[in-house]
Amino acid sequence: MNELQSKLEKIVSDLKGEIASLRTGRASPVLVEDLEVEAYGSRQPLKTLAAISIPEPRQVLIQPWDKSLLPAVEKAVQSSSLGLNPIVDKDVIRLFLPALTEERKRDIVKALKERLESARILVRRARDEAMKEIDAEEKAKTISEDEKFRRKQEVEKTVGECNKQIEDTGTKKEREIMAG
Repeated sequence: MNELQSKLEKIVSDLKGEIASLRTGRASPVLVEDLEVEAYGSRQPLKTLAAISIPEPRQVLIQPWDKSLLPAVEKAVQSSSLGLNPIVDKDVIRLFLPALTEERKRDIVKALKERLESARILVRRARDEAMKEIDAEEKAKTISEDEKFRRKQEVEKTVGECNKQIEDTGTKKEREIMAG
């Protein structure tokens, strides 16, 4: 049961991390912090190479600690799927987020729903594994039939709570996207 609980918690936390990078109408460091930048002979996440701040609601400011990385950071932003044009301003890069069109908002919500469904699939797999384990224990006579039913109910309750958490997270993010 503890194993199932930790699997489900990991699924939810991974989902939250994934959807945090989905763009809403507001700027957020999460949008760019994991962009892969070619630096020092390898690809590294932007957050390890620069300070990322939000001076205005629709602006991201990237300040590389090593000024020689400005062109590499600029290239990483341009080649990303964000669709943003970086503006190099002395030692910093500014990203201005345009207001989202209704069509773009719908596309982002569609991507959100795909990620939510992927999380639900992972939850179902974890549930099925737990159920098979319980059946195997009963077959091996290590637990009674009553215990099997009690554990299965516990699994269903835990999975139901996890699915509710996924749904609530998705609903909240969808509101953010549509409001942005």
